[in-house]
Amino acid sequence: MSRVRTVLAKTLQAVLGMGLLLFGVAGVFALPASCARYPVVPPKAGAPTWVRGAYHVHTTRSDGEGTPREVARAAKAAGLDFVVLTDHNDFTPPAPAWVEGVLLVPGVEISTSAGHLAAFGMERPLEGMRQWMPPADAVKAVAAAGGTSVLAHPVQERNPWTDDASAREVPGFELYSADTFFRQAASRPVSRLLPTVGAYLGNPGHGVMLMVSPEPGPAERFMELSRERPRVALCAHDAHGLPSYQAVFESMAMYLPPELVPSPLPQDAGEAAARVARALGSGRAVCAFRALGEPAGFALEGVEPERREARVGDVLRVHVPGSPEEGSVRVEVWGDGRLLPDGRSVELTGAGVVQVEVWARGPGRFLGTEWRPWIVPGPVRVLPRGPGI
Repeated sequence: MSRVRTVLAKTLQAVLGMGLLLFGVAGVFALPASCARYPVVPPKAGAPTWVRGAYHVHTTRSDGEGTPREVARAAKAAGLDFVVLTDHNDFTPPAPAWVEGVLLVPGVEISTSAGHLAAFGMERPLEGMRQWMPPADAVKAVAAAGGTSVLAHPVQERNPWTDDASAREVPGFELYSADTFFRQAASRPVSRLLPTVGAYLGNPGHGVMLMVSPEPGPAERFMELSRERPRVALCAHDAHGLPSYQAVFESMAMYLPPELVPSPLPQDAGEAAARVARALGSGRAVCAFRALGEPAGFALEGVEPERREARVGDVLRVHVPGSPEEGSVRVEVWGDGRLLPDGRSVELTGAGVVQVEVWARGPGRFLGTEWRPWIVPGPVRVLPRGPGI
């Protein structure tokens, strides 16, 4: 018996020692995190106000940690105007409502046999819904209800979308997902998770931002699908309460340009929710990692705004908001376009689709910096140049 106690004691000592070591390593990241400078690009005085909010949020109606009211309080503290709630298989969500000064917009995340489908903006009740239904049936049901369907974390290792035919019928695509970033960090416990945990202890917003490390899979799939038909690019909070709702809300948001949805939103919750849903589904909303800076003043000149189209040979001009320091901001281009030497102009080189994003150099691990996406607009369809054009 004494030998067993000895072994157990040594095992406990080893576990405690490892725990203290990991906590100590995490603590190394906490001090520099408390000094991390946000926003990287300060907002420009007098810039118009954009309505901003969170998309893809879970509450205690499914697997979230907070009640709808608690989520609204966190959103208010983070300076958001709306939250799109997407609880799992919540086929009869509450009506739109103003709670704590924040608009709660009803939505749902549907568990199909091919993956998860987020949906919002339904004008009529969803009919014939059930868990694990065929993906094509779920997509048709959302369309019949007048809503917008979105492929939720479509290439995530844990819950990818596996049906190609239905994927081609879904207008929305979660290009960046906070939940996916968290899972990617967890898969790299030393290089990503420990710095994230340590930074979170010193500065929750910085801890969340350290997880923002895009991988090529989602962008490649997004570009492939976007070449066939117009797509809506969304950034998903996929917030469950850990990391905290407020920290995630302060780090990123979906923004509705003032020409699309003027601020403030209407006081009638139903009308306000309809405007938010239409704007998010239009392809003209902009995602911004707001810890890096506000997007007010951003514009992609040279695009037909209603249809998000341009033609081969056109040159798009990127207007970056604020007054960023030299070398702190760059334009990234994917698809049928190339960045010109001025670093702000994009020549469209072929018929298809182009994705233009603004990236910023923000605080990284220890006291270094890392490039991260800052402003993410929707894709632009590139049409052939016809005769006489």
